Formats: sequence, structure tokens, C-alpha cells
Amino acid sequence: MNYRNDRYGNPLSIMGFGCMRFSRKGTGIDYEKAEQEMLRAYELGVNYFDTAYVYPGSEELLGEFLERNNLRDKVNVATKMPQYMVRSAAAFDRYLDEELRRLRTDHIDYYLMHMITDPAQWANLQRLGIEEWIAAKKETGQIGQIGFSFHGNSDAFLKVLEAYDWDFCQIQYNYLDEHTQAGRVGLKAAAARGIPVIIMEPLRGGKLVDLMPDEGKHLIAASSRGWSAAEWAFRWLWDQPEVTCVLSGMNSVQMVEENCRVASEVEPEQLTEDDFALLAQVIEAINSRMKVGCTGCGYCMPCPQGVDIPALFRCYNYMYTEGKNEGRKEYWQTVSLRKQKAFARQCVGCGKCEKHCPQGIPIREMIHIADRELRPLPWRIAGVVARHFSVR
Repeated sequence: MNYRNDRYGNPLSIMGFGCMRFSRKGTGIDYEKAEQEMLRAYELGVNYFDTAYVYPGSEELLGEFLERNNLRDKVNVATKMPQYMVRSAAAFDRYLDEELRRLRTDHIDYYLMHMITDPAQWANLQRLGIEEWIAAKKETGQIGQIGFSFHGNSDAFLKVLEAYDWDFCQIQYNYLDEHTQAGRVGLKAAAARGIPVIIMEPLRGGKLVDLMPDEGKHLIAASSRGWSAAEWAFRWLWDQPEVTCVLSGMNSVQMVEENCRVASEVEPEQLTEDDFALLAQVIEAINSRMKVGCTGCGYCMPCPQGVDIPALFRCYNYMYTEGKNEGRKEYWQTVSLRKQKAFARQCVGCGKCEKHCPQGIPIREMIHIADRELRPLPWRIAGVVARHFSVR
């Protein structure tokens, strides 16, 4: 495993374990499977585990795993305050205390303000006394380093970056998002201030791997490099010395071992002009087919009316990467047959989802467009008939 230092010289594994998308079993997380994956990651040198208050069951699982395996003091734990839910100064302690209980620890190594999208959000926290609160928590040792995770444009990122003496930050960044959200501009700006950058969505919610159009897959398969689509995405990131740690939601031991293999081989600035030219072709292939720039992060959820927005957009994009009937079949199987309906027609246009969408997708408009394509009349009829027999 290769390591890059944080702001204070502490080594962080360049591969971090993202704890948002654990495998599910029944109605909950498959703990046994997740434990095997995290334990293997630790054995291979991963020392950064990232979770958040709003990831269902994630903090509890991570805390139990670390306690059970006596690993708490051997790894770095990162979690996030849901700043968008804070309404008073009292909420600062309430959320942190609950997270400490969930994680079965007395301190958080890397604590983030979750999902900052606008400088006004940080300004509101400042009015509530967040800076004094952070200083006090650092003094007691309950918080090690303070940062923020960001979804918004580069101008907003730069303003947030300059508004406080941050220890680190976390951005969505990959070769498809090089010039969107914080982008390369934000990455360079953070590095210039000596602020480490943690990367989320390195595979763009699968868009750079399984959900890549066939044209892109063929380009990668034909390359003499012999790298998988995921390896290309990771190598592009680690080629940049400003990238400190890349988070991956690894949900198989094989994936852990493959990702860690790559993380043990890479060095900055190894990619060639031919490599960048190939990725440019892959980007062109992806952009020509994708209908909605949804990463499946789930920040738009839960919908008050029960619409499964990420599933809808995933299947809609699937229609244009794998074939229309394949996308419709996927939606029919994963959404149409549920006991609790989750269709776009349930939307009442409240707009709650759009307020939390990191990608700025006009969700209220797009869910109806996607629904019409995914459920033409024959598919709607088939869904009604199948539901009658399968979810009585």
C-alpha cells in the first residue's frame, strides 16, 4: 500500500474504505460479508475508513467491527456531521455524541461537515458558533482534524475553502468530473493551501465501470495496458500528487484485493499522452449515451412520497448503455414488483430531492421523462399483473 501524508505528516493509505454502500442481506447490512471485506482491507494496509451520520447502519457496523477486532487505534475513522439538519448550537453536541456512541469510540480522527454545497451553509454554522465548538472539541481530543465534504460548483468550493482554516476536504472527482463540481480547479486550490484532498465517487457511481457504454468498454479492453475500467479510473486519480486518498465502496474481497494491488503499484505522474488520449475517447463515448448524471449517492432520499429516485435514474441510464429492454427489465424486477410502490407518478413536486442533489439534476422533471420511457403501456400492464400475483 502506498501512503500520502495528511496536513500534519500522518500517513494515510491512498485507498480508503468507503462505508456508504455495504452489501445488503434481507432488510439490513450483511455484517459478516462486510467484516471480511474490511478486515482484508486492513490487512492490505488500508487505514482510512469513511462513514457518515446519515448512512443507514454504517456507523454502528463500523464501530462494532473495529471493537470486535481490536482495531480502533490502528486505523483512522472519518465521519460527518449532517450540517443540513442543524438548527441550533445544541445540535452540534447532539450529533457528535450520537456518532461517538454508534462508533464505540471517544474520538473521531477526521470529522467533516457533510455535503456543503454553498458558502451560506458554512456561514450559518459560523453564526451558531461552530468555530468555537470545533476548537473546544479539538482541545478535548474528541475531534482530531476538521474538514468538509463538498458538492457544488468550483466557485462555491473556493469560497468555502477560504472561509476557515480547514485540515482537509473531500470532493467528488474522477476523469468524468474533471471540470465539474470542485473539479481540478478546486483540487489545485486545496493543495496550494496545504490541505489534503479525499476523493469520493472515483467510479462515478458505476458510470466508469459496469454502467459504461459498450464503446468505452471496448476501448479499454483493446488497450495494451491490460487495466480494468476501475484501474484506469483509480490510476488517473493517483497520477495527481494533489490527491491524498481515494474512497472506494468495496463490496467483495476480490475487489478489495484488486484495488489494493493497484494502490501498491502506482506513483504520481506515470500516465502518458497515449493514456490520456484513450480516456478522452472513453469520456466521449460515455457522454454520448448517458441521459442523467446521477451517481446513485442517495442524497435525494428518502422521498416523502416513496419514489425510488436513484433506482429510476439508474435503470433509465441502463436503457442507453445496455439496451432499452434491459433497462426496462431491470426496473420491472427491482422496482415494479415491490410491495410498496415507488413510481414517479407518486411525486407531488415538493422539490425536497432537488435541494439535496449534489449533481443539480432537475429531478422533478427528469423522473417523469424516465418513467415514460421505462414503463410504456405493455410494461405497465405487465407490472400490474405481476404485482397482483407476487405482492398480494
